Amino acid sequence: MTRRWRRTKRFAGVSGAFIAAIAVIAGCIAFVTDGSLLTRSAADAQTPVPGLSTPSSDGSLAIDVLAALPVKGRAPKTGYDRTEMFGTAWMDVDRNGCDTRNDILARDLTDEVLEGRCTVLAGVLVDPYTGKTIHFRRGSQTSTEVQIDHVVALMNAWETGAQQLTQAERVALANDPLNLLAVDGPTNQQKGAGDAATWLPPNKAFRCEYVARQVSVKFRYGLWVTRAERDAIARVLKTCPDQRAYL
Repeated sequence: MTRRWRRTKRFAGVSGAFIAAIAVIAGCIAFVTDGSLLTRSAADAQTPVPGLSTPSSDGSLAIDVLAALPVKGRAPKTGYDRTEMFGTAWMDVDRNGCDTRNDILARDLTDEVLEGRCTVLAGVLVDPYTGKTIHFRRGSQTSTEVQIDHVVALMNAWETGAQQLTQAERVALANDPLNLLAVDGPTNQQKGAGDAATWLPPNKAFRCEYVARQVSVKFRYGLWVTRAERDAIARVLKTCPDQRAYL
């Protein structure tokens, strides 16, 4: 049976490790989490983190979430500034002492070598976008080999509703682990700010999860899709109708 969705409020359905509480004090946003990103060892790094990389436990289908998203044209880019609109990259929004980039590297890489509690010096990434294995080493000439991608690009988010969010909500979107993946750097550069209508991962086996994350992020933050974007996502999900959302 097709599930009908109705948004009752922004951030409806947020659950799991990412957001246990949100406090906005003096213009700063703080997230209280359970520390899952810090406690995972190399041995269990492939185990999904609840709320971050596991599909919805209630069986919500990505195709139904897509159907719930408004379809509109792009808003103008006028006034867009990444730092001003979405905060400095990368911040420590969950106040765990580590910035978001290192949190995501620690989550997505295996065999990590750390400096102190936070800084990931080396590790192995099985890149979801290409399927290739990357041996990451931190350094001025090597760090960009692995980049942290916003699954819903921030420019795309700005053009599809983020202009209507508060500053705190935009900071949350930019640092939400659901919207972040460690990926092959050159492939991420090729994607740029593209949506599903203009770019999909070369690794076809990952496309269903990729677009499911996109619709889940857009639903979580009250964003919309363009008609071309919706149609492209629908074509992917047609090949995997049982793909669950990430709510």
